[in-house]
Amino acid sequence: MANKEHVALLQQNVKAWNAWRHENADVSPNLRRANLRKADLRRANLRAADLSGANLRATDLRWADLSEAYLRWSTLYRANLRGANLRAADLRRTDLSEADLSGVTLRTAILIGTDFSNADLTGCLIHGVSAWGLKLDGAKQENLIITARGEPEVTVDNIEVAQFVYLLLNSPKIRDVIDTIGKKGVLLLGRFTEGRIKILERLQEELRKRDLVPMVFNFDRPPRSDFTETIRALAGLSRFIIADITNPRSTPLEFQAVVPEYMVPLVPIIEEGQKPFAMFKDLWVKHGAWVFEPITYTSVEELAQGLDAGFVGPALERSDELEKAREMPVRRMADIISGAAQRS
Repeated sequence: MANKEHVALLQQNVKAWNAWRHENADVSPNLRRANLRKADLRRANLRAADLSGANLRATDLRWADLSEAYLRWSTLYRANLRGANLRAADLRRTDLSEADLSGVTLRTAILIGTDFSNADLTGCLIHGVSAWGLKLDGAKQENLIITARGEPEVTVDNIEVAQFVYLLLNSPKIRDVIDTIGKKGVLLLGRFTEGRIKILERLQEELRKRDLVPMVFNFDRPPRSDFTETIRALAGLSRFIIADITNPRSTPLEFQAVVPEYMVPLVPIIEEGQKPFAMFKDLWVKHGAWVFEPITYTSVEELAQGLDAGFVGPALERSDELEKAREMPVRRMADIISGAAQRS
Protein backbone atom coordinates (compact mmCIF):
# COMPACT_ATOMS: atom_id res chain seq x y z
CA MET A 1 0.00 0.00 0.00
CA ALA A 2 0.99 3.64 -0.37
CA ASN A 3 3.02 5.56 2.18
CA LYS A 4 0.40 7.79 3.84
CA GLU A 5 2.89 10.58 4.47
CA HIS A 6 3.88 10.63 0.80
CA VAL A 7 0.24 10.78 -0.31
CA ALA A 8 -0.63 13.52 2.16
CA LEU A 9 2.33 15.64 1.09
CA LEU A 10 1.48 15.29 -2.58
CA GLN A 11 -2.14 16.20 -1.95
CA GLN A 12 -1.08 19.26 0.08
CA ASN A 13 0.32 21.10 -2.95
CA VAL A 14 2.72 20.45 -5.78
CA LYS A 15 5.16 23.19 -4.77
CA ALA A 16 5.74 21.63 -1.35
CA TRP A 17 5.97 18.17 -2.90
CA ASN A 18 8.59 19.23 -5.43
CA ALA A 19 10.64 20.95 -2.70
CA TRP A 20 10.56 17.73 -0.65
CA ARG A 21 11.64 15.69 -3.69
CA HIS A 22 14.55 18.05 -4.23
CA GLU A 23 15.70 17.68 -0.64
CA ASN A 24 15.15 13.90 -0.60
CA ALA A 25 16.40 12.88 -4.03
CA ASP A 26 17.34 9.42 -2.75
CA VAL A 27 13.76 8.60 -1.65
CA SER A 28 11.50 6.74 -4.09
CA PRO A 29 7.90 7.84 -3.46
CA ASN A 30 5.51 5.03 -2.61
CA LEU A 31 2.09 5.95 -4.04
CA ARG A 32 0.83 2.47 -4.79
CA ARG A 33 -2.95 2.30 -5.07
CA ALA A 34 -3.21 5.90 -3.91
CA ASN A 35 -6.48 7.69 -4.66
CA LEU A 36 -5.43 10.83 -6.53
CA ARG A 37 -8.56 11.17 -8.58
CA LYS A 38 -9.05 14.67 -10.06
CA ALA A 39 -6.01 16.01 -8.19
CA ASP A 40 -4.11 19.00 -9.55
CA LEU A 41 -0.63 17.59 -10.13
CA ARG A 42 0.56 19.97 -12.81
CA ARG A 43 4.38 20.01 -13.07
CA ALA A 44 4.66 17.50 -10.21
CA ASN A 45 7.98 15.68 -9.88
CA LEU A 46 6.89 12.05 -9.92
CA ARG A 47 10.09 10.71 -11.40
CA ALA A 48 10.60 7.01 -10.56
CA ALA A 49 7.55 7.07 -8.25
CA ASP A 50 5.64 3.85 -7.64
CA LEU A 51 2.09 4.62 -8.79
CA SER A 52 1.14 1.06 -9.65
CA GLY A 53 -2.59 0.51 -9.24
CA ALA A 54 -3.17 4.19 -8.39
CA ASN A 55 -6.45 5.95 -9.15
CA LEU A 56 -5.57 8.94 -11.35
CA ARG A 57 -8.91 9.30 -13.11
CA ALA A 58 -9.37 12.77 -14.58
CA THR A 59 -6.20 13.94 -12.79
CA ASP A 60 -4.41 17.02 -14.13
CA LEU A 61 -0.85 15.91 -14.87
CA ARG A 62 0.10 18.50 -17.47
CA TRP A 63 3.89 18.88 -17.79
CA ALA A 64 4.41 16.47 -14.88
CA ASP A 65 7.63 14.45 -14.73
CA LEU A 66 6.63 10.79 -14.72
CA SER A 67 9.85 9.50 -16.23
CA GLU A 68 10.76 5.99 -15.05
CA ALA A 69 7.56 5.89 -12.98
CA TYR A 70 5.77 2.61 -12.27
CA LEU A 71 2.19 2.94 -13.50
CA ARG A 72 1.29 -0.70 -13.98
CA TRP A 73 -2.44 -1.36 -13.63
CA SER A 74 -3.06 2.28 -12.72
CA THR A 75 -6.11 4.17 -13.99
CA LEU A 76 -5.61 7.43 -15.85
CA TYR A 77 -8.98 7.47 -17.56
CA ARG A 78 -9.59 10.99 -18.95
CA ALA A 79 -6.42 12.27 -17.29
CA ASN A 80 -4.78 15.36 -18.78
CA LEU A 81 -1.15 14.51 -19.49
CA ARG A 82 -0.49 17.13 -22.15
CA GLY A 83 3.27 17.78 -22.37
CA ALA A 84 4.10 15.31 -19.58
CA ASN A 85 7.33 13.30 -19.50
CA LEU A 86 6.72 9.54 -19.43
CA ARG A 87 10.16 8.53 -20.67
CA ALA A 88 10.98 4.92 -19.71
CA ALA A 89 7.75 4.70 -17.67
CA ASP A 90 6.26 1.27 -17.00
CA LEU A 91 2.74 1.44 -18.48
CA ARG A 92 1.88 -2.24 -18.54
CA ARG A 93 -1.91 -2.73 -18.42
CA THR A 94 -2.37 0.98 -17.66
CA ASP A 95 -5.78 2.49 -18.45
CA LEU A 96 -5.18 5.67 -20.47
CA SER A 97 -8.50 5.59 -22.27
CA GLU A 98 -9.83 9.03 -23.28
CA ALA A 99 -6.69 10.63 -21.82
CA ASP A 100 -5.01 13.65 -23.39
CA LEU A 101 -1.44 12.60 -24.18
CA SER A 102 -0.73 15.17 -26.87
CA GLY A 103 2.93 16.12 -26.96
CA VAL A 104 3.85 13.53 -24.31
CA THR A 105 7.34 12.01 -24.23
CA LEU A 106 6.98 8.23 -24.31
CA ARG A 107 10.53 7.45 -25.36
CA THR A 108 11.58 3.91 -24.28
CA ALA A 109 8.33 3.45 -22.32
CA ILE A 110 6.95 -0.05 -21.75
CA LEU A 111 3.55 -0.28 -23.44
CA ILE A 112 2.23 -3.81 -23.02
CA GLY A 113 -1.54 -4.24 -22.95
CA THR A 114 -1.90 -0.48 -22.45
CA ASP A 115 -5.38 0.92 -23.09
CA PHE A 116 -5.30 4.01 -25.33
CA SER A 117 -8.92 3.75 -26.43
CA ASN A 118 -10.20 7.17 -27.60
CA ALA A 119 -7.04 8.83 -26.26
CA ASP A 120 -5.27 11.73 -28.00
CA LEU A 121 -1.69 10.76 -28.85
CA THR A 122 -1.00 13.62 -31.27
CA GLY A 123 2.66 14.57 -31.46
CA CYS A 124 3.92 12.00 -28.95
CA LEU A 125 7.64 11.17 -28.95
CA ILE A 126 7.71 7.38 -29.17
CA HIS A 127 11.27 6.45 -30.13
CA GLY A 128 12.28 3.16 -28.51
CA VAL A 129 8.88 2.22 -27.05
CA SER A 130 8.06 -1.43 -26.46
CA ALA A 131 4.51 -1.71 -27.82
CA TRP A 132 2.59 -5.00 -27.65
CA GLY A 133 -1.12 -5.78 -27.48
CA LEU A 134 -2.30 -2.18 -27.30
CA LYS A 135 -5.93 -1.10 -27.28
CA LEU A 136 -6.24 1.75 -29.77
CA ASP A 137 -9.91 1.85 -30.76
CA GLY A 138 -10.83 5.45 -31.51
CA ALA A 139 -7.38 6.77 -30.54
CA LYS A 140 -6.13 9.88 -32.33
CA GLN A 141 -2.68 9.02 -33.67
CA GLU A 142 -1.12 11.81 -35.69
CA ASN A 143 2.47 12.96 -36.13
CA LEU A 144 3.99 10.39 -33.78
CA ILE A 145 7.73 11.07 -33.75
CA ILE A 146 9.70 7.82 -34.10
CA THR A 147 13.25 9.16 -34.38
CA ALA A 148 15.71 9.85 -31.58
CA ARG A 149 16.80 13.30 -30.51
CA GLY A 150 19.34 14.76 -32.90
CA GLU A 151 18.04 12.70 -35.85
CA PRO A 152 15.95 14.12 -38.71
CA GLU A 153 12.34 14.00 -37.53
CA VAL A 154 10.23 11.20 -38.99
CA THR A 155 6.56 10.81 -38.06
CA VAL A 156 3.97 8.06 -38.45
CA ASP A 157 0.27 7.86 -37.64
CA ASN A 158 0.16 4.47 -35.95
CA ILE A 159 2.08 3.58 -32.81
CA GLU A 160 1.90 -0.15 -33.55
CA VAL A 161 3.80 0.19 -36.84
CA ALA A 162 6.30 2.72 -35.48
CA GLN A 163 8.91 0.13 -34.50
CA PHE A 164 8.65 -1.55 -37.88
CA VAL A 165 9.03 1.71 -39.81
CA TYR A 166 12.04 2.67 -37.71
CA LEU A 167 13.66 -0.69 -38.43
CA LEU A 168 13.06 -0.22 -42.14
CA LEU A 169 14.75 3.16 -42.00
CA ASN A 170 17.74 2.05 -39.99
CA SER A 171 18.35 -1.61 -40.77
CA PRO A 172 19.37 -2.65 -44.30
CA LYS A 173 19.09 -6.29 -43.19
CA ILE A 174 15.38 -5.86 -42.42
CA ARG A 175 14.82 -4.35 -45.87
CA ASP A 176 16.70 -7.25 -47.43
CA VAL A 177 14.57 -9.78 -45.53
CA ILE A 178 11.34 -8.14 -46.68
CA ASP A 179 12.61 -8.01 -50.25
CA THR A 180 13.53 -11.70 -50.03
CA ILE A 181 10.12 -12.68 -48.70
CA GLY A 182 8.42 -10.73 -51.49
CA LYS A 183 10.41 -12.67 -54.09
CA LYS A 184 10.46 -16.08 -52.42
CA GLY A 185 7.65 -16.18 -49.85
CA VAL A 186 5.03 -18.92 -50.17
CA LEU A 187 1.99 -18.86 -47.88
CA LEU A 188 0.68 -22.27 -46.80
CA LEU A 189 -2.94 -22.23 -45.67
CA GLY A 190 -4.91 -25.15 -44.31
CA ARG A 191 -6.05 -27.20 -41.37
CA PHE A 192 -3.02 -29.34 -40.59
CA THR A 193 -3.92 -31.42 -37.55
CA GLU A 194 -2.86 -34.80 -36.22
CA GLY A 195 -1.88 -37.07 -39.15
CA ARG A 196 -2.21 -34.27 -41.67
CA ILE A 197 0.72 -32.39 -40.14
CA LYS A 198 2.93 -34.60 -42.33
CA ILE A 199 1.55 -32.83 -45.40
CA LEU A 200 2.53 -29.46 -44.00
CA GLU A 201 6.01 -30.60 -42.98
CA ARG A 202 6.70 -32.19 -46.37
CA LEU A 203 5.52 -29.13 -48.29
CA GLN A 204 7.75 -26.91 -46.15
CA GLU A 205 10.72 -29.20 -46.75
CA GLU A 206 10.21 -29.31 -50.52
CA LEU A 207 9.73 -25.55 -50.82
CA ARG A 208 12.93 -24.88 -48.88
CA LYS A 209 14.81 -27.20 -51.26
CA ARG A 210 13.70 -24.88 -54.06
CA ASP A 211 15.07 -21.81 -52.27
CA LEU A 212 11.58 -20.60 -51.36
CA VAL A 213 10.48 -19.27 -47.95
CA PRO A 214 7.39 -21.10 -46.58
CA MET A 215 5.11 -19.13 -44.25
CA VAL A 216 2.45 -21.22 -42.50
CA PHE A 217 -1.00 -20.24 -41.29
CA ASN A 218 -2.48 -23.33 -39.67
CA PHE A 219 -6.20 -23.40 -38.90
CA ASP A 220 -5.73 -25.96 -36.14
CA ARG A 221 -7.02 -23.55 -33.49
CA PRO A 222 -10.43 -21.95 -32.94
CA PRO A 223 -10.90 -18.94 -35.28
CA ARG A 224 -10.37 -15.43 -33.94
CA SER A 225 -11.56 -12.08 -35.22
CA ASP A 226 -8.06 -11.10 -36.36
CA PHE A 227 -7.50 -14.17 -38.57
CA THR A 228 -8.45 -12.40 -41.78
CA GLU A 229 -6.18 -9.41 -41.18
CA THR A 230 -3.25 -11.71 -40.43
CA ILE A 231 -3.81 -13.70 -43.62
CA ARG A 232 -4.12 -10.51 -45.63
CA ALA A 233 -0.76 -9.31 -44.33
CA LEU A 234 0.91 -12.65 -45.13
CA ALA A 235 -0.72 -12.83 -48.57
CA GLY A 236 0.61 -9.38 -49.40
CA LEU A 237 4.14 -10.66 -48.71
CA SER A 238 3.78 -13.86 -50.75
CA ARG A 239 4.83 -14.79 -54.27
CA PHE A 240 2.07 -17.39 -54.34
CA ILE A 241 -0.25 -19.32 -52.01
CA ILE A 242 -0.84 -23.03 -51.55
CA ALA A 243 -4.12 -23.71 -49.77
CA ASP A 244 -5.27 -27.13 -48.59
CA ILE A 245 -9.08 -26.97 -48.78
CA THR A 246 -9.62 -30.58 -47.74
CA ASN A 247 -11.41 -29.61 -44.56
CA PRO A 248 -14.41 -27.37 -45.42
CA ARG A 249 -13.93 -25.41 -42.20
CA SER A 250 -10.39 -24.48 -43.13
CA THR A 251 -10.55 -21.27 -45.07
CA PRO A 252 -13.89 -20.28 -46.73
CA LEU A 253 -14.37 -16.86 -45.13
CA GLU A 254 -10.69 -15.99 -45.30
CA PHE A 255 -10.60 -16.90 -49.01
CA GLN A 256 -13.56 -14.65 -49.68
CA ALA A 257 -11.84 -11.74 -47.93
CA VAL A 258 -8.34 -12.20 -49.38
CA VAL A 259 -8.72 -13.56 -52.93
CA PRO A 260 -10.55 -10.54 -54.48
CA GLU A 261 -8.14 -8.11 -52.82
CA TYR A 262 -4.76 -9.58 -53.78
CA MET A 263 -3.65 -10.67 -57.23
CA VAL A 264 -1.52 -13.45 -55.78
CA PRO A 265 -1.52 -16.86 -57.52
CA LEU A 266 -3.42 -19.33 -55.38
CA VAL A 267 -3.04 -23.09 -55.86
CA PRO A 268 -5.73 -25.07 -53.99
CA ILE A 269 -5.15 -28.73 -53.13
CA ILE A 270 -7.67 -31.24 -51.82
CA GLU A 271 -7.63 -34.90 -50.87
CA GLU A 272 -9.02 -37.10 -53.62
CA GLY A 273 -12.67 -37.99 -53.03
CA GLN A 274 -13.57 -34.68 -51.37
CA LYS A 275 -15.19 -31.61 -52.91
CA PRO A 276 -14.24 -27.94 -52.52
CA PHE A 277 -16.42 -25.80 -50.24
CA ALA A 278 -19.40 -24.20 -51.97
CA MET A 279 -18.11 -20.65 -52.47
CA PHE A 280 -14.79 -21.74 -53.96
CA LYS A 281 -16.23 -22.24 -57.44
CA ASP A 282 -17.49 -18.64 -57.41
CA LEU A 283 -14.03 -17.39 -56.46
CA TRP A 284 -12.47 -19.46 -59.25
CA VAL A 285 -14.95 -18.17 -61.84
CA LYS A 286 -14.55 -14.50 -60.82
CA HIS A 287 -10.79 -14.52 -60.17
CA GLY A 288 -9.52 -17.24 -62.47
CA ALA A 289 -6.65 -15.01 -63.54
CA TRP A 290 -4.87 -15.92 -60.31
CA VAL A 291 -6.95 -18.73 -58.72
CA PHE A 292 -6.01 -22.14 -60.12
CA GLU A 293 -8.39 -25.07 -60.40
CA PRO A 294 -8.10 -27.48 -57.41
CA ILE A 295 -5.54 -30.28 -57.58
CA THR A 296 -6.49 -33.56 -55.95
CA TYR A 297 -3.92 -35.78 -54.28
CA THR A 298 -3.86 -39.24 -52.72
CA SER A 299 -0.67 -39.08 -50.66
CA VAL A 300 2.12 -36.85 -49.42
CA GLU A 301 4.54 -38.52 -51.81
CA GLU A 302 2.30 -37.74 -54.75
CA LEU A 303 2.20 -34.07 -53.73
CA ALA A 304 5.99 -33.91 -53.47
CA GLN A 305 6.50 -35.66 -56.79
CA GLY A 306 4.22 -33.26 -58.67
CA LEU A 307 5.24 -30.08 -56.83
CA ASP A 308 7.24 -28.48 -59.64
CA ALA A 309 4.84 -29.26 -62.48
CA GLY A 310 1.65 -28.72 -60.51
CA PHE A 311 2.54 -25.90 -58.09
CA VAL A 312 5.83 -24.07 -58.23
CA GLY A 313 6.32 -23.75 -61.98
CA PRO A 314 2.80 -22.61 -62.92
CA ALA A 315 2.48 -20.35 -59.84
CA LEU A 316 5.78 -18.53 -60.47
CA GLU A 317 4.93 -18.13 -64.14
CA ARG A 318 1.52 -16.72 -63.27
CA SER A 319 3.10 -14.40 -60.70
CA ASP A 320 5.37 -12.94 -63.38
CA GLU A 321 2.40 -12.49 -65.72
CA LEU A 322 0.40 -10.69 -63.04
CA GLU A 323 3.36 -8.46 -62.25
CA LYS A 324 3.55 -7.40 -65.88
CA ALA A 325 -0.23 -6.86 -65.95
CA ARG A 326 0.13 -4.41 -63.06
CA GLU A 327 2.47 -2.22 -65.09
CA MET A 328 0.54 0.83 -66.26
CA PRO A 329 1.05 1.65 -69.94
CA VAL A 330 2.16 5.18 -70.82
CA ARG A 331 1.20 6.96 -74.01
CA ARG A 332 3.45 9.50 -75.73
CA MET A 333 1.78 12.72 -76.78
CA ALA A 334 3.96 12.77 -79.91
CA ASP A 335 2.51 9.40 -80.96
CA ILE A 336 -1.03 10.62 -80.33
CA ILE A 337 -0.46 13.70 -82.51
CA SER A 338 1.20 11.62 -85.21
CA GLY A 339 -1.65 9.12 -85.24
CA ALA A 340 -4.27 11.86 -85.45
CA ALA A 341 -2.42 13.46 -88.36
CA GLN A 342 -2.27 10.17 -90.24
CA ARG A 343 -6.00 9.58 -89.79
CA SER A 344 -6.82 13.04 -91.13
